[in-house]
Amino acid sequence: MVALETVRQLIEMQPHGFEFFVFVKPDRDVCVASKGCVNIIELPATTYPYWEQVALPAALNKYKIDLLHTTSNTAPVSPAVPLIITLHDIIYLEKGGVKGATWYQKLGTLYRKWNVPRVVPKASALITVSEFEKKRILQHFGPDTKVNVVYNGISDRFFQESDAAEIRRVKELYNLPDNFVFFLGNTDPKKNLPNVLKASLRILREGPENLYMVIADYDLVRLKTMLKEQNATELESRFVLPGYIKNTDLPAIYTSSALFLYPSLRESFGIPIIEAQACGAALITSNTSSMPEVAGPKALLVDPRNFNEIADNAIRVLRDQKLRLQLIADGKENAGRFSWKQTALGTLGLYRQVLSL
Repeated sequence: MVALETVRQLIEMQPHGFEFFVFVKPDRDVCVASKGCVNIIELPATTYPYWEQVALPAALNKYKIDLLHTTSNTAPVSPAVPLIITLHDIIYLEKGGVKGATWYQKLGTLYRKWNVPRVVPKASALITVSEFEKKRILQHFGPDTKVNVVYNGISDRFFQESDAAEIRRVKELYNLPDNFVFFLGNTDPKKNLPNVLKASLRILREGPENLYMVIADYDLVRLKTMLKEQNATELESRFVLPGYIKNTDLPAIYTSSALFLYPSLRESFGIPIIEAQACGAALITSNTSSMPEVAGPKALLVDPRNFNEIADNAIRVLRDQKLRLQLIADGKENAGRFSWKQTALGTLGLYRQVLSL
């Protein structure tokens, strides 16, 4: 998402003196097209390591590239041109990391663990997305590492108020109730789903009788297993599992939620935090990693490993309308700090610096 939104901004800006070549793997879902000084080039490859280590270096030579920016943590191990790497996080290099990953996630981690220590010393500059992550990178790679913070942004549509018709359309599409707490996560261990589910049981039991939990990207079989383990099968009907939610439908869901929960264990940034704030959702997020930095000084923060603390604060917000409205107002103000245009301008400034323009 970050790379795509940055490219869209560069297409809109058309900065003088630059020509961009954006190398992508072929995909049926074409998200952006060439325009002006921005050229989208498809590079076929069987695997991502082959694409990055063989196809991409060949393309750099073919198109006579002056500067390479890789946007997802890894890079060619033998770059023939100055290199900028975006390191979104280095959790895969930290002792212990986050346990419980799928085999697909483990394969990606193995590649990053092999690649990142080899390419970081060769980079002319690094980009990361928060001061928290910059500190972690400097601790791992040394104080002389050239790390620059360029915050992520969000689309302008999250700042546009969803009208009643749009909210009704989205609620009907996903079969959403009128009064609900929203959790947008997945089974990635860092998203803290087990503690959110435990907190949800207390929220449903102690909150309003017409309250529901809406959990994206979760399936009924896993929910039934959890409820059985927690002796809470009677609450099954108060969980709504809409599956995958399109990004364009999220504003209406954030807006219409009674509360948005985002108590991750670790985030390098946490884009849903500012998406929800921009939409006017009351937010509870974690007091760890980058989340206090991104959510702002007035956010309601909890210990993500303490499900009772998550539940206590959620119940408090649901019962205290004055507190809820204050969180909404403070969140909207905080979200105004972030935009994809600012992300693109920060990235472009680093290009100029590395190329001495």
